[in-house]
Amino acid sequence: MTSPEQRLTIDVGPRALEACLVDVGVARCAGAILCHPHPEYGGSMDNAVVVTVARALGAERFTTLRFNFGGVGRSQGGFSGGPAEIDDARAALTMLTRLLPSGTPLVVVGYSFGAWVALRLAAGTSGLRHVVAIAPPLDFLDWGFLDAVPAPITFVAGERDQFCGAAHLGRVLAAHAGRIDLRTIGGADHFFVGREDEVATAVRDVLRSVA
Repeated sequence: MTSPEQRLTIDVGPRALEACLVDVGVARCAGAILCHPHPEYGGSMDNAVVVTVARALGAERFTTLRFNFGGVGRSQGGFSGGPAEIDDARAALTMLTRLLPSGTPLVVVGYSFGAWVALRLAAGTSGLRHVVAIAPPLDFLDWGFLDAVPAPITFVAGERDQFCGAAHLGRVLAAHAGRIDLRTIGGADHFFVGREDEVATAVRDVLRSVA
């Protein structure tokens, strides 16, 4: 039986954020926050990949919290280029931590720009059990902070991702050998149209070890 979605406001950070919580209740094994793609290119918590991954994790007894970055939907503020969005993710993690029993394992999942935010959050956060970066846009943004992420990291990338070039991906994996796992979706590009279930299955399989 699917747990009902609860729309709520995250009000523990600098700005109020629109969010959606699915709490599986006493059956839960872990909690996850989900960070969506770039706000200036239509990204929101209702992105098909984000929603599909959240549902897959819910089926694995994860309580999930997805949210809109500032300026998206009913969330306050606007796009900052990164710093405010990292604060948004931190607020979401704080909210989820307060909602769940003490000691509940926590993970962070991000897609595209949200993957960068998820990893930046994890670089300054101890105690996370795993970070999953879906389609990390390695050809853009600064990824020099990855050494500072203490949690295990998994990349889930399309074989034909336009923004995560094979050469760049290979260099990052080589530089972090043994620290970053890779799951590849064959033939998929950055947007995973029609391949959302495959992405969700990959994320679910990675995070089963958290339970």
